Amino acid sequence: MAMFPLRFFKDEPTFRFMDKRWMGFIFSAILIIASIFILSTRGLNWGIDFTGGILMEVRTDAPADLGKMRELFPAEEFGEVTLQHFGDEQEVMIRLEMDENANQAEAIANIKNALSKSSYKIEYRKTDYVGPTVGKELIQAGILSLGLAVFAILLYIWFRFEWQFGLGAVVALLHDGIITLGFFSLTGYEFGLSSVAAILTILGYSINDSVVIFDRVREIRRKFKKMPLPDILDRSINLNLARTLLTSGTTLMALLALVVLGGEVMRGFAAAILFGVAIGTYSSVYIAVPVLIYFGLADEEPTDESEIEAIA
Repeated sequence: MAMFPLRFFKDEPTFRFMDKRWMGFIFSAILIIASIFILSTRGLNWGIDFTGGILMEVRTDAPADLGKMRELFPAEEFGEVTLQHFGDEQEVMIRLEMDENANQAEAIANIKNALSKSSYKIEYRKTDYVGPTVGKELIQAGILSLGLAVFAILLYIWFRFEWQFGLGAVVALLHDGIITLGFFSLTGYEFGLSSVAAILTILGYSINDSVVIFDRVREIRRKFKKMPLPDILDRSINLNLARTLLTSGTTLMALLALVVLGGEVMRGFAAAILFGVAIGTYSSVYIAVPVLIYFGLADEEPTDESEIEAIA
């Protein structure tokens, strides 16, 4: 049986991405400003990993009415208690924030005592506790891990290519990180350690796409030393466009399936990566590569006739 290769384009595409780079810059500026505004006004929905408290997963013998279950936890006695479904309507996640002076064992006993008054038969699946002090340490560790990741990426690209490529990659990573944080703030998805892992995954995906294009840029610059830089960048993106569409497309389809079918617990994580992969793919083309024009890479007019023919 004959096998036919999957092709997005019959011939090499010739899209002029650099001619539209200002549109990309303006669109990105709008997204970044909007993300910073949302973060400053709404903040993040910090998860128990960072705020500290008790996280309990229970299963009821019938579909649980969260409204009636919330009535079992009066605010004057329990403070802020969050209930949500995960998996199906019989799976309930209960989150209780605690201060540093609260007694963990007493708080868990109070939750179980309140649940015993419900009309459901309760099966306790999981109980986790994170102290507020540990939560603050985890915030610091999360920020440190993101900072070190970006710094390591800068060094790697600097040594592999040139410092201009490293700066271009970092600009794109900061772009992706800020906009993804804005996404978390806008959607209200819980921001915990898994969210830090999601952001690191997004940064890794974005930088991988950028490095592939950077490698093509370096190859074409060595081959056609007099080719104008915008033409080099356009050709580099076009040569990798089919790969980018195929890789991003299959990744997005898998993530979309997780968002739709993965349940409540996975939804925030999968939705963040789904959004981040789309933004990362966009930033590789319209941020990481175009900013190289402004970072001092050579841009000389072609004078050799053979190179002029090659460009044409």
